[in-house]
Amino acid sequence: MSTLPNFIHMHFDKSADELGEIEKRVLAKAHERKVISTDVNAAFSARASLGERLADNIARVGGSWAFIVTFLVFLAFWCVVNTIVLVTRAFDPYPFIFLNLILSMLAAIQAPIIMMSQNRQTERDRFEAAKDYEVNLKAELEVLSLHQKIDVKVLAELAALREDVARLSQALTAKG
Repeated sequence: MSTLPNFIHMHFDKSADELGEIEKRVLAKAHERKVISTDVNAAFSARASLGERLADNIARVGGSWAFIVTFLVFLAFWCVVNTIVLVTRAFDPYPFIFLNLILSMLAAIQAPIIMMSQNRQTERDRFEAAKDYEVNLKAELEVLSLHQKIDVKVLAELAALREDVARLSQALTAKG
């Protein structure tokens, strides 16, 4: 196989110094005939801190139907207990001021955690797009290499056919 600078020159209109880090890495992998695709989920999860994983799990639970239904049951239970069961000694009588305080605190904590998880999802999308670009670039390079090999082979066959035609033409001219 050709050297890496020749490989770069064959596939890009740039010099090796003008290529970005991703292009250089992909070219090196293509030149070495190594696999570049990876499991994006595993690679991204490996980089996550404990806080990021916790935020993702809280957002996953807080955005589920199970959480919504469970929370509605809790709210109904709270209201029933404080209006019907504990008629005379309710710890949070109607209009449920303590419940409102709990809900406000929960929203104040849950909103930034969900935003952290959304930011992390955005980072994950960027990471996945970069990996897709690398794989697509390598595939494109491989296709270009195959085209070049086929073109060289076809041109060699055409040259051989031209020589055969020229030889046959000379033989016919000599006989005729």
